[in-house]
Amino acid sequence: MTDSMWAHQPAAGYNEGTDLAGFRVEATDGSIGKVDKHSVEVDSSYLVVDAGVWIFGKHVLLPAATISSIDLDQQTVFIALTKEQIKDAPKFDKEKHLTDPEHRAQTEHYYGRHRRV
Repeated sequence: MTDSMWAHQPAAGYNEGTDLAGFRVEATDGSIGKVDKHSVEVDSSYLVVDAGVWIFGKHVLLPAATISSIDLDQQTVFIALTKEQIKDAPKFDKEKHLTDPEHRAQTEHYYGRHRRV
């Protein structure tokens, strides 16, 4: 397993070139929404999940290492976190998440504490 929170883990089953946008997202205890954006940048892979139904009007940033598995047939991404852990994550700021190192560090630190190895 790679140490980076921002890289897809081999065991998750991500196939290079697969765009996960539009896939449903399931936490360990239920659905949290759909993938709005999927980035596969080196050392910066992540999902932005539209959690509109679950947390009205909120988008959530999930580093790629939070993905436990992907079901391509069902177009579903499974996240190795509970809904509460995701809900309590640092607020996603679409303006800062790529440009502000502090925002990225907070996100990485938060999810790193909850990571199941």
